[in-house]
Amino acid sequence: MNSEQQTLLRQLEENIRRVVLGKPEVVRHCLVALLAGEHILLEDVPGVGKTLVGKALSKSVSGDFCRLQFGPDLLPSDIVGSSIFNAKSSEFVFHQGPIFANIVLADEINRAPPRTQSALLEAMSDGQVSVDGQTYRLPSPFLVIATQNPFEFEGTYALPESQLDRFLLRISIGYPTRADERQVLTSHRMGQPVEQLKAVVTGEQVLRFQAAVREVVVEESIADYLLDIVDATRKCDELSVGVSTRGALSLYRAAQASAALDGRAFVTPDDVKQLAVPALSHRVIARGYASGQQRAALEALIRRLVGTVRVPI
Repeated sequence: MNSEQQTLLRQLEENIRRVVLGKPEVVRHCLVALLAGEHILLEDVPGVGKTLVGKALSKSVSGDFCRLQFGPDLLPSDIVGSSIFNAKSSEFVFHQGPIFANIVLADEINRAPPRTQSALLEAMSDGQVSVDGQTYRLPSPFLVIATQNPFEFEGTYALPESQLDRFLLRISIGYPTRADERQVLTSHRMGQPVEQLKAVVTGEQVLRFQAAVREVVVEESIADYLLDIVDATRKCDELSVGVSTRGALSLYRAAQASAALDGRAFVTPDDVKQLAVPALSHRVIARGYASGQQRAALEALIRRLVGTVRVPI
């Protein structure tokens, strides 16, 4: 990644942090997902800024933005679109759904039934949707930022493992510090600061960022270190399902994106270690309970397994 791209990335990060106050790690993780060309799940209590993060990122990247409010009455066709009969031409014409955008905010994704949730699977995995036997490509870049409240289960549908596996990272935002919260109160006195954000990069520039990230070097010893961590989850007696190959590839790409954000052309063991928990904890199932439960325990388990794997020198 050249110096001009590094400068643009710093400007992008600073632009988002103007409104997402006191959460540099959250902003960084969102940029890792963007650069890796994958998606992110924000899981936390209401009112801590999950939707704000999605809006700030979409405002900072020039392109189409869509917010989908998931609910029990949302249908798959409300997301991907549908074919409507045109009386003049006597044929069905496909009308694109809101998912045909560069950045899609899937708000409260677990409030929609599984059938509706599954409408995102093909889009998130392959960047396309299939309707009535026809395949339609989604715009590029394409990023889904999903949110959900992990503490409220009434009227919700837990995301299945196949859906969770499509997310590069699962993170929490958490409460701000008192000083940051005071700044939030002051900055919101006259309205929503996120509405004043201007785009600092274009979609074409994001695609070039993503191409540059794929060129970040991952030495064989680092790749083996990553696979050792993945293998440890598969051999762990406390887990009934370990990390999939898709999960290993996601951690690989996330580590490349993290290195690029730091201005490096190579991945270090720390890149892998720091991203292992948010990239892998939602892809495993512990014995005795579903993957959507006991999140803290699963994260602690992944952290412990990473600590048992020898770090390459």
